[in-house]
Amino acid sequence: MSGATHLYASLATNRYPQAADCTANGLLAIASGKLVAMWNTADSLDRGVYATFPGHEGLVTCVKFLDKAVLASADDKGLLKLWNDNKHDQQACTELLAHKHGISALGLHGRFLVTGASDATVKIWATSTDQHHGPKEVQSIALKKGYPLSVALETLPGTKSTILAIGCTDRNVHIWTCAESADTFVFAASLPGHEDWVKCLAFKPTDQEGDALVLASGSQDATIRLWNIEPFTHSSTLAATGSTSDGVEDDLLDAFEASLVNLEDSEDGGRSISLKRHILTSTFESTVHKYHRLKSSANSSQLFSVTFDALLVGHEAGVSSLLWRPRIASGDVHTLLSTSTDSSLILWSPSTVITSTTDGTTLWINRQRFGDVGGQRLGGFVGGLWGRNGQDAMAWGWNGGWRRWRCGSSDHILDAGTAALEEWSEIGAITGHRAPVKSLAWSPQGEYLISASLDQTTRIHGAIQHQSTCEGDNTVTPVWHEIARPQVHGYDLIGAGFLDPLRFVSIADEKVVRVFSAPREFVEVVGNLGIAQLDSGEEARPRAAAVPPLGLSNKALTDTSAIAEVNSAFDAARTQRWPFEGELAAVTLWPEIEKVFGHGYESIALAVSNNKQYIATACKATTAEHAVVRVYDTATWQPFGQPLAGHNLTVTQVAFSPDDTFVLSVSRDRTWRLFEKSGDGYVPVAADKSHGRIIWDCAWASEGDVFATASRDKTVKIWRRPEEGQKWTSVTTIQVGAAATAVAFAPDAPDRRKRSLAIGLESGEILLYSSPRDDCSQWTKTLTINRHLAHIDHIHRLAWRPRIGEECAHTLASCGEDGTLKLLTVHIAAE
Repeated sequence: MSGATHLYASLATNRYPQAADCTANGLLAIASGKLVAMWNTADSLDRGVYATFPGHEGLVTCVKFLDKAVLASADDKGLLKLWNDNKHDQQACTELLAHKHGISALGLHGRFLVTGASDATVKIWATSTDQHHGPKEVQSIALKKGYPLSVALETLPGTKSTILAIGCTDRNVHIWTCAESADTFVFAASLPGHEDWVKCLAFKPTDQEGDALVLASGSQDATIRLWNIEPFTHSSTLAATGSTSDGVEDDLLDAFEASLVNLEDSEDGGRSISLKRHILTSTFESTVHKYHRLKSSANSSQLFSVTFDALLVGHEAGVSSLLWRPRIASGDVHTLLSTSTDSSLILWSPSTVITSTTDGTTLWINRQRFGDVGGQRLGGFVGGLWGRNGQDAMAWGWNGGWRRWRCGSSDHILDAGTAALEEWSEIGAITGHRAPVKSLAWSPQGEYLISASLDQTTRIHGAIQHQSTCEGDNTVTPVWHEIARPQVHGYDLIGAGFLDPLRFVSIADEKVVRVFSAPREFVEVVGNLGIAQLDSGEEARPRAAAVPPLGLSNKALTDTSAIAEVNSAFDAARTQRWPFEGELAAVTLWPEIEKVFGHGYESIALAVSNNKQYIATACKATTAEHAVVRVYDTATWQPFGQPLAGHNLTVTQVAFSPDDTFVLSVSRDRTWRLFEKSGDGYVPVAADKSHGRIIWDCAWASEGDVFATASRDKTVKIWRRPEEGQKWTSVTTIQVGAAATAVAFAPDAPDRRKRSLAIGLESGEILLYSSPRDDCSQWTKTLTINRHLAHIDHIHRLAWRPRIGEECAHTLASCGEDGTLKLLTVHIAAE
């Protein structure tokens, strides 16, 4: 029986600060496009994303674990979904339209789930222990000014009441409170001070009775503010006015408010730091005065104060996320993780230095700083997380890739001095394209795979040989990772193909075809990681490449000083591991060695002959003059024969036959055309217009006697080589449930009696069909790969890995409009 299993997924994380969440044991949920992906960061083999779950129709903006078994996700269409983990098979158990607009914030504490959206509302939901009953809306808070960007909830110290903080675009943090026995929150105070949007909030829970609850708020103004929330003792103030503890008089509260230090304009025109103390009281009797009362129980009351404690200044751009480090032991020092769009991640902790102030404030200092100096990375970090109980610090960037740092010691951090002595080192993390992936191709022997995307990059993915860490176990497991980013371009990349293991050709949304050759460092990396042993005369190769300012061509670097400038100080150890996200775009570029011109409009299709002697290209076209295929000789990069004419509209795909005798082209004009090699060029020999809609793709069987065409008319037609003097004819039509957008024949072994065909659909599914080798008119569906394993949108390309040795299983690569690249292990049923 045929079957498919997940092998590798390359994807990017969405550009939202709450697009990821991590459990204490290292299970990470990621929002990627319209998908929710799962990554086990504690995996000793670092296999990356192991599953993706479809279900959203909009971009996923927030994910959050409600507990170890339930995950909440929200999207930019206002939909909220709860997923139930059933032995790593996530199934959506509940979904509801929570808001009319996109959800921007998601928070959870106890029985409350809170959502904030761009409709300027914050909704409170009561969660249920029954997974078949979703959250129930108990309150909707309409914000008078601004939109909610972040929410955070926690229990007030010494009570069972809940405090809610909302960070808004009005530059304030709004505090709401809810008593233990109530279901609704009441406004308590607004905390001013930030000079720009409040983008992130995080509560530090109290460890023991009497400790203050600390709220950290991060803003687009590049600062972090810490606020202390603690029980307020007012007995002395009350005694001076003759009041009793049975109640707080409104005039006393007004007088107390007037005595506080207000936020005022300073002499230089700036805003001075406010030490204003906001008072939260214990009943809801008055909602018109400054101080609102929180009922912690039916018969008791308690005052709480909210006071500004510390201003953390260290980032050079907006703060994008905040998170307190999980504390393994009660004595561990508090550590706050912050990320910023300046491409830095900072770990803050209290200083051991004794200050001369007597106002009770705490001095916080920058203990560790990771990332890039100067913020040269576009967009910086979008968000950050703690992993593995605070042993990993992780962040994802504007381009969707992750960076991860691991603490070398697992001991408890008992004081700030110990925190300063921690040793952190960067380790590998997941990466992926942040836009639709348009093309992919295997190296000639299947050692690695190249992908091209509209994110203007080409990326190479390879299987690194990982040795088992178990004592006495010598098992070697291949684990796929991105190992190079040879082209970072200024135009959207459309296609790429290998000429040999160390050269490839690519096309972009431009008229030029570019050819690249591997630098010496790539040869070393693939050799050291056990991916491939390439005899390339590497000493003659340039060490690296770089893109000049305002340039589009990667230039080879041979001068030692130039290499040092690009690679920082060259680290020999770097070639012993797979590159980190921060290195891929900077030090893994390939030098460009050739440009090929010819087309009058932007390139749209590329094919490389099987003997690597020719390439064929096509461009966008609305007339027959430009709807041609141009064939080039890769030895001279000169045209091979005349352009192959015949189509009237854009040629969507080109394919060489296995022996390179024929060139097959398909087009938007609903026709396919066949050209045969003759002398110094290719000449037309056949054409057909049987499809009713655009033909998206075409592919040859490994024997060269059959080819297939896939069309938007929801059919795949199989065409057979004619007898002498006869026309190519369609021997069968395979009807599928959606537009067929990609096809690929499996490279069957010669002794097999069947041939297999993979069909990619516009819906994201992949279908596998089989046919007897001697009767290609009989095709039977043997496998449907659903959207969980495949894609959720238009599949752009399918490519089977060339068979290596006597492997019984096949590897199928696929890429699509959903921005993911996937590798599947496919077992094809025996005859």
